[in-house]
Amino acid sequence: MQFTSEQRLDDGVIEREFTLGEIPGILWTPGSASVSAPAPLILLGHPTLGLHRMYPRLVARARQAAADGFATATIELPGCGDRPRWPAGEQARADLRRAKEAGEPIGDEIVDALVLPLVEKAVPEWQSALDALLSLPEIGGPVGYSGGVISIGIRLAAVEPRIVAAGLFAGSFIPRAMFEEARRVTIPLHVLLQWDDEGNDRQAALDLFDAFGSEEKSLHANMGGHTGVPQHAGEDAAGFFARHLR
Repeated sequence: MQFTSEQRLDDGVIEREFTLGEIPGILWTPGSASVSAPAPLILLGHPTLGLHRMYPRLVARARQAAADGFATATIELPGCGDRPRWPAGEQARADLRRAKEAGEPIGDEIVDALVLPLVEKAVPEWQSALDALLSLPEIGGPVGYSGGVISIGIRLAAVEPRIVAAGLFAGSFIPRAMFEEARRVTIPLHVLLQWDDEGNDRQAALDLFDAFGSEEKSLHANMGGHTGVPQHAGEDAAGFFARHLR
């Protein structure tokens, strides 16, 4: 991990951009974090829009977490932002756009081609980032995962023992294979569902929630579309992480 920039935000949060090999990322730490009092860590997932476009929302989430004493970090997803594209991913996105424009249902083949290779590439990168982040003296466990492409969150929650709680957003396409993986997830879960999300299959989201193997899991459904998440939903998620990471 190489840090490439550092700035202190007006609320005292330290923001550092870094690279991990070819992967760009950002780390936010509260002013209270130190060697003697390392901060728990929340990994901030995000959709495939690129870090630059997502930055305003990411830094807002990071500041809220820092106010609760948590460090947060994110990395650029494979094939997004300034990272090299891969032809299969570009083709899958083109097929998705074409189906949407034609008003056709989004078939399993498109969803699998769009999501499964992303999960296979992204999860090992998140784990490598976690290795590097936890080596920093001011960062400690436990670790949570919040938001982003839900299939990435499912895989991480199933295979990464250092993640002890996850907040997931049911707002992206779900390959059928991920339902079986969801049964292997046993950590506490806080799942957010926008009831009228125009791009989300509500029944699939409900079926996925039912499939999770966690003894502690809660579904928080709010009226409104994908971008209509109410402010109190963020506050509820913050309370969830406060319970499980402190």
